[in-house]
Amino acid sequence: MSGPECCENPPALAVGEQNGEVKQIASLNSYVSGDPNSKIAVVLISDIWGYEAPKLRNIADKVASAGYYTVVPDFFHGDPMTPGTQISDWLKNHAPEQGVGLAKPVVQALKEKGASKVGAAGFCWGAKVVVELAKDADIEVAALLHPSFVSLDDIKGVKVPIAILGAEIDKMSPPEVVKEFEAALKAKPEVDHFVKIYPGVSHGWTCRYKDEDEAEVKTAVEAHHDLVEWFGKRF
Repeated sequence: MSGPECCENPPALAVGEQNGEVKQIASLNSYVSGDPNSKIAVVLISDIWGYEAPKLRNIADKVASAGYYTVVPDFFHGDPMTPGTQISDWLKNHAPEQGVGLAKPVVQALKEKGASKVGAAGFCWGAKVVVELAKDADIEVAALLHPSFVSLDDIKGVKVPIAILGAEIDKMSPPEVVKEFEAALKAKPEVDHFVKIYPGVSHGWTCRYKDEDEAEVKTAVEAHHDLVEWFGKRF
């Protein structure tokens, strides 16, 4: 189960400059960025704070700038986690397993629209959704960023290339667990993988980094670069 670590440092929702717009993909409102005619689409699946977080949308813009049609769906139907809400109560209506049923139609819609390949990256809560898609080979490439809810058995079931970007300070997926994930992937030579633990940062840092923390910003930017590079090498 998720602990309070997921609830720390909620994102500021002051909207900065964004390149995309909100459209409906399958049944979900989605922030979309990039060339809609691209043959490669990437789905970013948010943490508990939802698809409106500006830093997550900025990551989508970065991914889109590499040539991919990038989609950030609202898996929570306008009801993301909010400060002061009990995470256990919120999860009753927003279990990651429910997200899987919503994600598959999004992937299908992108393929019907003309994408020949679809990748997905999941942040915290979203990592569980992505790993399930990777187990069913619904996507071509996967990435998990400071994952929550993901088990060793999940990783053993992955069938597509997968990257895991972990934080050094993380109770949800501590470095020793990420290293277990890496060992399981090394035992599956047919599944390409990339695993990296970023020093000095905490759970959620890639999409909730503090602007005033220069080191955290630098490491977040490094992770964003690694994410885009991962997709570039595997598509």
